[in-house]
Amino acid sequence: MIAHTIFFYIFSIIAVVSAIMVTVSKNTVHSVFFLILDFISISCLFIMIGAEFLGMIMLIVYVGAVAVLFLFVVMMLNVAQQKNEWFTSQESSGHIPVGLIISAIIFFELIIVVGGWKYKPDLFNTNNLNINSEVSNTHSLGQVLYTDYIHIFQISGMILLVAMIGAIVLTFRQRSGVKKQSYIKQISRERSEGVKVIDVESNKGVKIDG
Repeated sequence: MIAHTIFFYIFSIIAVVSAIMVTVSKNTVHSVFFLILDFISISCLFIMIGAEFLGMIMLIVYVGAVAVLFLFVVMMLNVAQQKNEWFTSQESSGHIPVGLIISAIIFFELIIVVGGWKYKPDLFNTNNLNINSEVSNTHSLGQVLYTDYIHIFQISGMILLVAMIGAIVLTFRQRSGVKKQSYIKQISRERSEGVKVIDVESNKGVKIDG
């Protein structure tokens, strides 16, 4: 329990410092690096307190999709000016050392969380909460979500679908002068429509309209 408490406070400090560095850092790439570290630290905190579903959702959605998308967008903003700058320029870039340090911290956090996962039953037994250790948090959440609140879950899905269709309709614009490809016309085209046979007289050329 003492080791669990120590690592919990360490990860909390890392999360707070990373959140501060996201706003303080002048380099946008470094800000995204610290944002990824912040998300992973919070995910580790969720896993350590027994909410593994929230922790994995944070890792999959925010780290695996949102933060990586931010990183790609930020790095592609000045791609014309920074083409091969990291390896060809005389001045060393600061992205690689910062990225390596943050990667090492993330690897350390994941090793601690995965390695301490075997102490999870002991952690649950020391709490005063009535928790069934045989049923995981994800299983319990899914059981409640798809039984007691299945109608609300379906309604929320329909609302998201309507919002997605509305966003597509609002942003769709019919542009003129754009060439479009029709597969039906290409497939249904006959030989007589695409090939024209010309009877050329002897010793005379063919006049081609330029």
